[in-house]
Amino acid sequence: MIGFGRVYRLVAAVFCLLIAAVTVFAASGARAEDRYPSRPITFVVPFAAGGPTDILARLIAQTIGPLLGQQVVVEDVTGAGGTIGATRVARADPDGYTMVMGNLGTHAASLGIYQSLPYDPRTDFEPVILVASTPMVLVTRKTLPVHSLDETIAYAKANKGKTTMGNAGIGSISHLTTLLFNHLTGADVVQVPYRGLSEATNDLLGGQIDLLFDQVVTATPHIVNGTENPIVVTIPQRAASIPNVPSANEAGLPSLQTVAWTALFVPKKTSAAIVTKINGAVQKAMADPLIAKRLAEIGADVPPPEQRSPEALRQLVKAEVERWVPLIKAAGIVGQ
Repeated sequence: MIGFGRVYRLVAAVFCLLIAAVTVFAASGARAEDRYPSRPITFVVPFAAGGPTDILARLIAQTIGPLLGQQVVVEDVTGAGGTIGATRVARADPDGYTMVMGNLGTHAASLGIYQSLPYDPRTDFEPVILVASTPMVLVTRKTLPVHSLDETIAYAKANKGKTTMGNAGIGSISHLTTLLFNHLTGADVVQVPYRGLSEATNDLLGGQIDLLFDQVVTATPHIVNGTENPIVVTIPQRAASIPNVPSANEAGLPSLQTVAWTALFVPKKTSAAIVTKINGAVQKAMADPLIAKRLAEIGADVPPPEQRSPEALRQLVKAEVERWVPLIKAAGIVGQ
């Protein structure tokens, strides 16, 4: 038989080995965080290339890459209103090398649309930073015989069941804005979903659809070039990049208020040190006068400092879920 003293010494030895292993593991993890990033980082954009989220992601990626000392690669993963790309990041390793450029659709509305959503935007991500926000603008094909919001609503009602409005997919900000538009006006336009705003814009320019709620970021060049007719922006005041377009208040529909926001998220359990490092790099990028100028040119607003913390983004997601999910469920919108 093994004596009590020997058993005690064996247990003590095993315990010491366990403590040593945990200490080594913790130390190696800390060293990995200190070295972060040591390889390229991937920004997943859950919408089509050329759309507003893609444009913002590439602008931020090319700016923070040199600050972090690593390449930041943008990868477009489309489908299901952006939830395919978001799901991929939710399931990724929480090591700071895979993150998603999420928005109102992927990180709020999706909860009301998809009955078996593979992630919960409130709990399956660590919020990093709100990157930019931009209002929506209602634009029409050049040949549509309307020039004001009242005329647009009248046309849609006179052509009920025939007037088509594109969107970036079920649950996207353009889809939600159209849902709100129909609710407020009774226009009952026919929604035509695409895999991103860039695809919807191409069909609007080609005359295949009548209307589109586009983000000011991507609509501004077409409006300036005269290839789209702008009707109204979805904020109380006019947008600086398209100052000739009336606001929702001026157009007589003040409740038509939607703002598209873009933000960075990483998988749940990503360390606070990594979140802080990414947040700091993006903060520096946003402080660059050239970046601020570029964002202003495309109609994207830089959030004030108090809105750029991870906790502020967490609260934004919570508030947007509470605002939009009841409206979506009341409308009976169900994603495939």
